[in-house]
Amino acid sequence: MARQRDHDHDHEGDEDPAALFRSAIGPVKPLPEAPAPPRKAPPRPRARMAERDEDLARDEFKHAVIAALEAGDMLSYRRDEVTPQVLKRLARGEYAAQEELDLHGLPARTAEALLRDFLRDCRTHGVGCVRIVHGKGQNSEERLPVLKNLVDRMLRQRADVLAFHSPPAAQGGAGAVLVLLKRQ
Repeated sequence: MARQRDHDHDHEGDEDPAALFRSAIGPVKPLPEAPAPPRKAPPRPRARMAERDEDLARDEFKHAVIAALEAGDMLSYRRDEVTPQVLKRLARGEYAAQEELDLHGLPARTAEALLRDFLRDCRTHGVGCVRIVHGKGQNSEERLPVLKNLVDRMLRQRADVLAFHSPPAAQGGAGAVLVLLKRQ
């Protein structure tokens, strides 16, 4: 029997397994060539350098100080629809601030984001007058008070800001600003 096993073993090694398989299944018809699977569309080309330049220019513009305020300067602004008398009352601190945001000592980017969120929340909740503490900028590493100028610029650009003015010294003076907001 051992001899029989050796004979079978010798016979297996003589033939190619692929040939044995083909002879066992018989003639076959080849499948048609399959089309290549669809490729994922390449990403749209981007003008990365132009985007970077625009981002840099936007950042420079956002932080550019057009009429730079000094540490002791008062903030003052009113839209045309607001009477000068309302601005005078604001300057005298006759409007009570319903909410307050203290930004002083914060990095400019953080302060900017907080101010945007704060004003949006005040608008949503119908707040009419707020106080924003920006500090006087006397400890600023820059030559000018960064946060004071940032707050001034941002408030002037917002459609929901009717007027703003630095309050009397007892309410923050040159280190704060009272802001009248449009109600919804």
